[in-house]
Amino acid sequence: MMKIILRFFLLIGFGLILTFSLSSCEKSAQKYGSHDYNDQEEDDSLTLIGDKHFVSGYEPITDDGKIQAIVEIPTGTLDKWEVDKETGYMKWEIRNGSPRVVQYLGYPGNYGMIPKTLLSRESGGDGDPLDVILLGSPVKRGSVVKAQLIGILKLLDGGEQDDKLIAVLDGSPFSEIATIRELNQEFAGVCDIIQTWFVNYKGPGKLESSGFGTKEEALEVLDIAIQAYSDQ
Repeated sequence: MMKIILRFFLLIGFGLILTFSLSSCEKSAQKYGSHDYNDQEEDDSLTLIGDKHFVSGYEPITDDGKIQAIVEIPTGTLDKWEVDKETGYMKWEIRNGSPRVVQYLGYPGNYGMIPKTLLSRESGGDGDPLDVILLGSPVKRGSVVKAQLIGILKLLDGGEQDDKLIAVLDGSPFSEIATIRELNQEFAGVCDIIQTWFVNYKGPGKLESSGFGTKEEALEVLDIAIQAYSDQ
């Protein structure tokens, strides 16, 4: 009888621990940003529809001088989602008739875009909003987050400008970092990982890097992209 009672309490305890663990994991993935979408999906879960247009519905810079970003791909994942500029929906990219999954290691940071920005084709860009890598714990797809801009990775994709802003999330181990130089000093190897990943994830010779730029250079690219969006 005692053994039955003991097993009963052990099962209850295990259930409570499992519930707490799942709750903690969910909070960890959500802590850095609001999830500004209604979970309405279409096309067999290939589309995420936000409460606002993901490109035109948000400002690129917040009142306290930080950037605002839309998370398309959480850290460590491979499914290639991106915001459609016309509809403002977030869609799983289709390639060769199937949802695209990157054939490489998972993304080294939360990957997303800056609303109301444009790397215009007239100036050598790819015609898309400006991309950003957000250093910190994984954030749920569709989240709208604030982050501190620290620099930029300069890339060419097929001869087109495809720069990636580098930013750090509040509350993350990187939150006190203000520049690329500080990132290299405090977190050796992170820049190498980011650059190596982007140069190689599409395959050999697809992307070229001319290295990292300063926070000032990143702000200049951001300002140009904001102006290009405004002028279109």
